[in-house]
This record gives sequence, C-alpha cells and structure tokens, in this order.
Amino acid sequence: MPDYLAVDLGAESGRVVRGTFDGGHLTVEEIHRFVNQPMTLRDGLHWDVSTLFAELSAGLAAAAGVAGRGRAASVGIDTWGNDFALLGPDGALVCDPWHHRDRRTDGVTARILARAEGAELYRTTGTPPLPINTATQLVAMEGSALLDEADRLALLPDLFAYWLTGEHATDQTIASTSQLMDVSARRWSLDVIKQLGVPARLFQGEVVPPGTPVGQVLASGVAGAALPGVPVIAVAGHDTASAVAAVPAAGAFGYVSSGTWSLVGLELPEPVLTDEARRAGFSNEAGVGGTVRFLRNGTGLWLLQRCRAAWRRTAPLSYSELTSAAGREPGFRTLFDPDDPTFLWEGDVPARIAEICAATGQPVPVDPAGTARCILDSLACRYRWTLERAEALSGHAAEVVHIVGGGAANTVLCQLTADVMGRPVFAGPVEATAIGNILVQAWTARELGSLADLRAVVRRSMPPRIYEPRRDRGEFEAAYARFVALL
Repeated sequence: MPDYLAVDLGAESGRVVRGTFDGGHLTVEEIHRFVNQPMTLRDGLHWDVSTLFAELSAGLAAAAGVAGRGRAASVGIDTWGNDFALLGPDGALVCDPWHHRDRRTDGVTARILARAEGAELYRTTGTPPLPINTATQLVAMEGSALLDEADRLALLPDLFAYWLTGEHATDQTIASTSQLMDVSARRWSLDVIKQLGVPARLFQGEVVPPGTPVGQVLASGVAGAALPGVPVIAVAGHDTASAVAAVPAAGAFGYVSSGTWSLVGLELPEPVLTDEARRAGFSNEAGVGGTVRFLRNGTGLWLLQRCRAAWRRTAPLSYSELTSAAGREPGFRTLFDPDDPTFLWEGDVPARIAEICAATGQPVPVDPAGTARCILDSLACRYRWTLERAEALSGHAAEVVHIVGGGAANTVLCQLTADVMGRPVFAGPVEATAIGNILVQAWTARELGSLADLRAVVRRSMPPRIYEPRRDRGEFEAAYARFVALL
C-alpha cells in the first residue's frame, strides 16, 4: 500500500503526518511535530518561513524513512490562510512574510472600501473586508520598496510547494481567503486587484482546484534526498478547507473548525453573495469538489493560548488541566463576545477579558479556571449565533454540528456547544486537517471517487464522539439570551 504524506502547518505548530489507505480504512501516524513561533523584527511581526521549511523537509525525510523506499505516493501541504510571501524575479524571498496579526493593517479596511464599493466587492470575492485579508495586507504595503521589488506573490502552501518542486501553482481554497479571487469563476479577479491598486504582476499563473499535481520533489535538500521525483499535490491548501473535507458527515451538517481560529458555517453548492451575508461578516470560500464554505471567521482557542502564555510563570497549566479546572467552575457566570476586535492583536488577554466583563457589569473572573470557563461558555454561545445566522442567510438547515480540529478534544467545549445549540455535536477527528489533506491525495490517485467517499472513510476509520444536548433547556436559553444582548 502506498503512503501519502501531509504537511499541516498551523499558526501555533506544524506537523508531518503519514497516511496509509487500504481502500477502506485510513491509518495515520504523526511523524514530526514542531513549534511555529512568529518573529518580532524591527518593522513588525513576521513568520520564520525558512525555519518552517527546514522543519517540514526534515519531517518529510523522516516520513519517507518510516514508509520505506518507494512507498511515498505523494505529498500535500496545507497552511492557515491570508498570509503570503513576496518573491523577486529570481524566485528569492523579498522579505520574511508578515503575520496577519501585525498592526500595520489597523484601519486599512476603510481604504479598501474607499476604492471598491462594498456590496460589489462582496458579490465578486464573497469576502468582507477584514484586517487579516491578503488584500488588506497588500494595501497596507503601498509605497513600500519591498512591494516594488516583488515579481510574484505566493500564498504560504504554494510557497512551500514551490520550494519543494520549483513549480508555481495557486490552490483555489487558499486563494479564496485573499479577497482577490472571483469566488464564482474561481480565478484571480483582475478587476478587484486593479481597483484596490495592487500590482497585477504579482498574480501570475492559473488558480487550480484541489487535487491538481503541482510538480515533483526536486532531488536537492533534505526532502529531495529522501523523496526525489515524488509528486506534490495542490490539496485543499487552506487548512480549514482540508478540515471540512474530513468532516465525517452523512447528511446536512454545520461545522466548527476549532483551532486558533473558530470557523463556523455550512457547506453549500453555491456562494451566498447578498448584502445581508456581507453585513453579517460571512465569507464564501472555495471547498473541495466545487463546494463553497459559507462561514464566519471568529476568534477561537487563541484566547486560551494567550491566557496560558500570560499565566506561564504564575500558573503553568496544560490545556487538559485548564479544561478540567474550567469544567468544575459554575457555568455562564460571565459572558463576553470572543470576536471583539480587541482580541485580534497580541497583548494581555486575561486583562482584556477582565476589562470587558467589568465594563458590562458582570463578575470578573479572578483565576485561570474562572477565566477559562468564561472563554468556553462564550465560544459556545458565539458558535450558536454564527450557525443560526448561516442557516437564515443561506436557507440551508443543519441537522447536526461537527466539531473538528483541536477543539474536538476539549470535552467541556463540546458538551457546552451541544447544550447551548440544542443539537447533537459530533466531535472529531482532532487531526482533521491532515486527514483531509491525505484523503484529497488519495482522491487524486483515484483511490476515492467523490467527497462523499472521502467522508465515509473518515467515519469508518475515526468514528466521532457524540455529545447530546442536556434536556433542561432553561439555563442554556437564558445564558444565550444574555450573550446576544451583549453583541
């Protein structure tokens, strides 16, 4: 049996995963995991992509060794969305890519709306102006000599594929996070690019669907020495698209891709490009098999991550210890909007939560357990608000909710989500992103015939854990009403 190798890069860590598919079941093994640590340089917050490439190359070499010579069928790469590298005419980096949480984009969305009418921009791209968007980041660079030097833009999964193969390609799912792709035609929108004043020369080449071969691993470097000539596939390069592809659903479903960000929404056959969807902050992003991910991008487990960082010296708790402590706290004492814009930027998250709670006249959490419970309660409420809006805006209903990604391992969050939503929650797989990446590779190799086949493999191989909502609805409905009043 051939092995498929997945590189899955998240905003906090990266991993290389080996997948073996026997035609009915998938077995996955994490081969290499590494930290993804942003760099604060003189001009702002950046990603250390050279170190990330060294790590993923080492992981691929290790995976090739585990698989055995000649058994690696292909490689796929997925990353978070929006961020990008600028390459010069010689293909070299112009600078280290900026981080989407760098403050240089603060206020830039107003400049975008001054150049392109909001409703028209949304009808083309399916994406509302957000500080993290590729479009916003590029407009923020106006007048920069670095932008003048650049010959091409490469979104991050495409950058790493280029470094492995020497070939350029842009995957639809990652391009759709940029606010520069025509979501209906699934190609770069040169009209939008021109309207926003972004250099059109940066967008060279075709935007390709998931499952398109990019090239072969060059026989150089650490990965090349282990995997010379192995095909690299443009899978669902946006990590959320890979995760949604691995949702083990059999009917109509809503999803929460729960990691650093919380992406909540529905899988649809067509985009929803109404003014109501735009005003509600929903994006239409390309999915696998021609689908559309109609979702709202919200703050997720970033809140717990930053709280743990703030408590590192005074209360060094693991995620599981923090979750267990939160589960023993009284529920719904204090609620806040996790999507408050103040949480976009780096800073003291526990202090910000305390300030918001005090300003709204609620009890202020006094310790890590209370703060963590406040976060989990508030996330569950925001998940319900977002999914119900997605249903109302699209006219599509979800029978159940699937939570995939890191949040699927958080038993307190999963039960709270079922309770607040009043619907069954199916949790898992945790490594949905890597699994979706691997199964798109198997689909490309024609071992699977459809997206439904792919999901059936996940159901057989990694059955989800089911959380039923508790019957006494009074407490949860009252808490949710309090949360909505805060928005």
